[in-house]
Amino acid sequence: MITVTSVEAQSRFGELIDRSQREPVEVTRHGRTVAYVVSGHDMQVLADVTKRREEAARWYAQYRSQIEARGASDLSDEDVTRMVHELR
Repeated sequence: MITVTSVEAQSRFGELIDRSQREPVEVTRHGRTVAYVVSGHDMQVLADVTKRREEAARWYAQYRSQIEARGASDLSDEDVTRMVHELR
């Protein structure tokens, strides 16, 4: 990944977009990262990962509430085995 200053990014924006098709570009201001320029494909991959993570978090919250509603002490060995297989 290359790093450019915000001033360089402004003056070489077209080149920056072309470069982002090959690798993400880090943009800094006063020595701190302020932005990344990524390709449309890379952005879609990031959005897909975020969506899957949110779905997994929702599923886990629902799963956890079901477990709490049933009470962990009420679980049989068969229940635990079934839940483990559901996770796979």
